Amino acid sequence: MFLIRFLGYLFGIGSVVVLAVAGAVWLGYRHVSADLPSYEGLKKYEPPVMTRIHASDGALITEFAHERRMFLPIQAVPPLVRNAFLAAEDKNFYDHAGVDLMSIGRAVYTNLQGYLKGGSRRPQGASTITQQVAKNFLLSSEQTVDRKVKEAILARRIEQSFTKDQILELYLNEIFLGLGSYGIAAASLVYFDKSVHELTIAEAAYMAALPKGPNNYHPFRYPERAIERRNWVIDQMVENKFIEPDAGAKAKAEGLKVQQRQTGPQVAASDYFAEEVRRELGEMYGEKGLYEGGLSVRTTLDPKMQVFARKALMDGLMEYDVDQGFRGPVTKIDLYAGDWGPKLAEVKGLSDVPEWQLAVVLAVTPQYADIGLQPAKLSGGAVSTERARGIINFADMKWARRYDPETNRRGNSPKTAVDVVQAGDVVFVQKLPAQAGDRIAYRLRQIPEVGGALIVMDPHTGRVLAVSGGFSYAQSEFNRATQAKRQPGSSFKPFIYAAALDNGYTPSSVVLDAPIELPQGPGLPPWRPENYSGKFYGPSTLRVGIEQSRNTMTVRLAKDMGMPLVAEYSKRFGIYDKLPPFLANSLGAYETTLLRMTTAYATIANGGRYVKASFIDRIQDRYGRTIFKHDKRECQGCEARTWAQQAEPTLVDNSDQVLDPMTAYQITSMMEGVVQRGTATIMKSLGRPLAGKTGTTNDERDAWFIGYTPDLVAGAYIGFDNPRPMGKGQTGGHLAAPIVKEFFENALKNAPPVEFRVPEGLRLVAINRKTGLRSGAGDDATIMEGFKPGTAPPDYFSVIGMDGTEYGEAPSSGNKVTPQLEKQLAPGGLY
Repeated sequence: MFLIRFLGYLFGIGSVVVLAVAGAVWLGYRHVSADLPSYEGLKKYEPPVMTRIHASDGALITEFAHERRMFLPIQAVPPLVRNAFLAAEDKNFYDHAGVDLMSIGRAVYTNLQGYLKGGSRRPQGASTITQQVAKNFLLSSEQTVDRKVKEAILARRIEQSFTKDQILELYLNEIFLGLGSYGIAAASLVYFDKSVHELTIAEAAYMAALPKGPNNYHPFRYPERAIERRNWVIDQMVENKFIEPDAGAKAKAEGLKVQQRQTGPQVAASDYFAEEVRRELGEMYGEKGLYEGGLSVRTTLDPKMQVFARKALMDGLMEYDVDQGFRGPVTKIDLYAGDWGPKLAEVKGLSDVPEWQLAVVLAVTPQYADIGLQPAKLSGGAVSTERARGIINFADMKWARRYDPETNRRGNSPKTAVDVVQAGDVVFVQKLPAQAGDRIAYRLRQIPEVGGALIVMDPHTGRVLAVSGGFSYAQSEFNRATQAKRQPGSSFKPFIYAAALDNGYTPSSVVLDAPIELPQGPGLPPWRPENYSGKFYGPSTLRVGIEQSRNTMTVRLAKDMGMPLVAEYSKRFGIYDKLPPFLANSLGAYETTLLRMTTAYATIANGGRYVKASFIDRIQDRYGRTIFKHDKRECQGCEARTWAQQAEPTLVDNSDQVLDPMTAYQITSMMEGVVQRGTATIMKSLGRPLAGKTGTTNDERDAWFIGYTPDLVAGAYIGFDNPRPMGKGQTGGHLAAPIVKEFFENALKNAPPVEFRVPEGLRLVAINRKTGLRSGAGDDATIMEGFKPGTAPPDYFSVIGMDGTEYGEAPSSGNKVTPQLEKQLAPGGLY
């Protein structure tokens, strides 16, 4: 009886204790779960995904991201990669309900053993993948019991609301895997430069080893530790029968084979282009959209043309710079203070000019300089122990006349190598091709001080095919093609003449080329514009005026039309938003960018139909939906589902017609004359129809040339970033035109010549290009000039700027110009 009472007593006490514990647990649960974050947001999970920029041929240019991540649906994850992570992180993932009690028991036992033995290792965890999802998305990383309880509760709730595959998808796309990569898709590219579908067992196992601590298993800092952890993952994969033992053993025998992916622009010479796209995307979608929006951007960049453009600009800048002399070494190194390698390795080179290397002069003789090349920097900041050597023969530094910055003059030509460099000088060198012998020869180089840019466009669409905004992006990120505002000089003249041709003038109209004096306002001296040659040539046709780039003719023409009309045309073409109506601006005195000018020339080449420059063809969001498209042309007939003998689809261009197509052809024909007989005859040797115009500003501070074929337009300028004279004779035809010529030579090498298209209704008449009158038999100045309906070559020689005075009467029969008129037209014939 007593025993029964005692047992009842114990049962009562036990029941009270159990109820008390249960109550405490329930209250604790209520307390902990009261402020748990909602997991419903996981259903709308849109992680920050990097934006990827592609060239027109699909090649990856670069990526923009705060977190380098690419979202990969679980269906696209290969079983090998999935199993590697399950083996490493949660082998019972598909069996437990969010919390793995067996793993918790093992962890408690292991940690207790370690504690009793006095160990100091970090406690072993037992978090499932679901718990890691709860922690990564909804909680902090603090190591507290409270956080672990919350984690378990949330894991249970997540398991009730999501499928296992959905949870695993969240995990594999969110985890940080080191080297700036988040998620398995980005990590695969960063570590191995390949997609997840191409990963080997060893590579997948290494990636699965990283979630526990990417920095602890860094492939370059701790390779032994990384291999040890990777091999543990491979063992787990074998143990759980995810792979065969033989395959596991083979994988464990491999090295890490990490091939870190380049993070900068991956299409050669595309740095300036990529940065321009980055700025444009930032303006369109903001910083968040740019770096986290997962945009897929197809740009207009043509990789081949980009390489041609970069080389042409570099060659042009270097050619001018070499003529100016040698400004001395980059820096100096003390050769007597030990190994020169580490010191040279610290000198910053040009990462985007791989043809050049930094070198230190070790010794100099009259015939050559002995040099040591900059050693490579290894991972962790160490410097390679290899010390490559070479020589610079005197012939390859003979150009280096010393430059005196105070007098802005070059010194005498060097007689020996000793006159150019000294031991300890750090200089840029370029390896010479086709060498034989033990000692590799190099050429002395220096970074050009002068700046410049080259831009290439499709005149029919405005697509920017290539842009080089300077000699080196690593040296200067300033994009001179899009950001530098410069005076275009005479390259602006075609738009003065186009306005004239659109408003009653013809290419045969004659304007006086003579001294002119214009008031500038109270207290200011009169303005007396002059031609570049300093001479005046009397009455000349509009064609001759643009071919020979006559300043006084252009000013008279602008004065006759009125500067408000000129300002209106400059706005139509997008050159200026608001051009001040001063006559000096008719000579290109107002600043604009190379991009705007080249776009304006593209509009002329496009038959006067406005084109808008674009670096981007198409943008898709993270789901593949097109959210931007540059080409606004309408495709009539493209929606047909079947062919029923209908006509081919046609593209309809709805852009504004800012210039009469006939005027566009007339000004194009006149600019062909610039190439054939005028200031850009250097382009003539290309042997194909080509129009263009040079530009040179006061004191040769800017040199321009913009030229085009029927299907390609390219513009270049050269000038110091802080404008200063480049030297007498350094004109657009001498400096900028050769750059465009070199580009066209390469870009159009295998393209057949194409004639400029004559608009329907335009009449071609044989005229004397000097007088503008009809040409007679045997006239050696005959050209075919375009005339609009209702216009014709004049019967009388009347001069704009001479108050209607007529110089000689041309017989209507089209005979030769009278001797009196020929005398007046000769250079200096009137003045």
